Amino acid sequence: MAIGCTPGVAPAVALFRSLADPTRLTILRQLASGEARVVDLTGELGLAQSTVSKHLACLRGCGLIDFRIAGRQSFYALTRPELLDLLRSAEQLLAATGEAVALCPVYGTPAGSSVKVHA
Repeated sequence: MAIGCTPGVAPAVALFRSLADPTRLTILRQLASGEARVVDLTGELGLAQSTVSKHLACLRGCGLIDFRIAGRQSFYALTRPELLDLLRSAEQLLAATGEAVALCPVYGTPAGSSVKVHA
């Protein structure tokens, strides 16, 4: 049986794909510090509101974040504290392997660039 057909793997693949984007990881890092509005995130990321909103919709669709409305503002926050544990574990794994994943010819980062998440 091919890996793509293995029962139970698809949800994990979807989770890791949702986390595989540098912008989404940065958003999660920001939300690890507490609630944020779209305007707060656009200022931190230097991206257009539509771009940030698209990434928030992805994370919300995955059940990783949600929002509450206060007046005319929406405040986004993490929904699962386990996500912080996952991100910390990933950092520990990268440290333990000497960040060898970064050297992977398929999924590694190009020389001179780095993407880190500190939760």
